[in-house]
Amino acid sequence: MNTRYRLPVALEEGLAVASMALLVVITLLNVLTRYFTDASYAWTEEISIFLMVVLTLSGASSAASRDQHIRIEFFYDSGSRARQRQLKIIASCMTALLFMVLAALFGRTVFDEIKYAETSMGLGVPRWWYTAVVPVLCALIALRALAYAWRASQAVQTDAAAPEDAT
Repeated sequence: MNTRYRLPVALEEGLAVASMALLVVITLLNVLTRYFTDASYAWTEEISIFLMVVLTLSGASSAASRDQHIRIEFFYDSGSRARQRQLKIIASCMTALLFMVLAALFGRTVFDEIKYAETSMGLGVPRWWYTAVVPVLCALIALRALAYAWRASQAVQTDAAAPEDAT
């Protein structure tokens, strides 16, 4: 992996690790509270759900930037290098399209939550505080996927200029 792409991957991994650590602490706190007092904190569920979404999206971003998303390996592995690169470009563009659509839909959700002043059940805070980060993360994932497609297309052009066998 190129050195200029390591910083965003480290940020994604750091975000995933921080989300997981907070999930562990919050869940442990809730388990201990339930064990000793037979009551639970309602806010822990809200924060846990938010952290699970952030964890999932940071993992999706990391997968998009490393070309580790789900694909049908039979078609990918059975083709030539040029076909594999074309499939990488197509898959990355489809990934970007999916996350752009998700960003737009979640953006609409945030707009509606602000418009109708929805509040969370456990803490009573505006719900958009939780959901506002989701369209941003989806847009960033789309950008990461497009960046990978761009790098793959540049590799195709470089390979097309160079001969296949240099023996």
